[in-house]
Amino acid sequence: MAADINQLLNALRRKPTSKIPIMELGVHPKIKTKILGRPIKSLKDEVDFWYNTGYDYVKLQPKADFNPDKIGVEESKTVHLDSTLSYNWASEKKGIITDFKELESYRFPHANTFDYSPFEQAKKHLPDGMGIIGQYGDIFTMTWEMMGFETFSLALFENSTLIDELNNTIGTLVLSMFENMAQNDAVDALWYTDDIAFSNGLLMSPEVLRRYIFPWMEKIGQLAKKHNKPFIYHSDGVLWPVLDDIISCGVDALHPIEPKAMDIGQIKTKYGDRLTLIGHVDVDLLARGSIDEVQDKVHDNIEKAGSGGGYIVGSGNSIPDYVNIENYKAMNKVALEYKV
Repeated sequence: MAADINQLLNALRRKPTSKIPIMELGVHPKIKTKILGRPIKSLKDEVDFWYNTGYDYVKLQPKADFNPDKIGVEESKTVHLDSTLSYNWASEKKGIITDFKELESYRFPHANTFDYSPFEQAKKHLPDGMGIIGQYGDIFTMTWEMMGFETFSLALFENSTLIDELNNTIGTLVLSMFENMAQNDAVDALWYTDDIAFSNGLLMSPEVLRRYIFPWMEKIGQLAKKHNKPFIYHSDGVLWPVLDDIISCGVDALHPIEPKAMDIGQIKTKYGDRLTLIGHVDVDLLARGSIDEVQDKVHDNIEKAGSGGGYIVGSGNSIPDYVNIENYKAMNKVALEYKV
């Protein structure tokens, strides 16, 4: 099936579509290589993978150096898999910024050093009908990771001005990216990613989130509305206590509706007129389940969340290297062949 970015944009806005699109936040390079039949070495390879797999878009980020090797990572708990991916464990206690002196000496990037050339370069390789989604994130996550979770939590009561300063520094830089992407004619939609929850609840109280993430998301939402581009938000976990906050920020679509955390039918019933729902196929099912089980789950999701539009098929997080590739293909195949 040929790519049709307009169908995806309609789905993100809960408008009628002639098909059910598919979306992923990320697919591991090893999976991409197996499906494409060659390693992903260039932007053209990247575009070819997303197009040949049935997606209507390629997701791109500005190139930016936040000095990630130092951001709240515990090296002793980091597993280096290859040159493309490592599994990192965020610092639970002390990070790299615990006082104003460390904040002032940290090497942050400058907004004028951000590289947006991939967006223009990708246009040269896009097949007819294919679009671009601009993505970045982690204002909240980078804030607490730089401080360390325990240090951040204590600072909420003992040194909130340090958090304010760090959060404003990161937020201003990331917001500048969305200002650029929103104005870029090559970009069709905006995707902000920032985890605020896990499968049993929020990482922080709603009050903390309303101070350190939602104001930034609202600014991104305003940019999306001004430039008539759908606004997608990603967070794992239980989001029930703050779903109204998320919608108030101007979010059009929510990803990935983690299966262990929230029921997609309940969200559709309560918020389906205000949110497009993306994902909800459990990664563990994609890894260890059968093809029949995966197909049944996709059909069940479509039945519960697809009525009247506003549902896009995808995993409940992303596609890691341990996913059964045949299950991944089966999930996409059900959606792409579904008769709306």
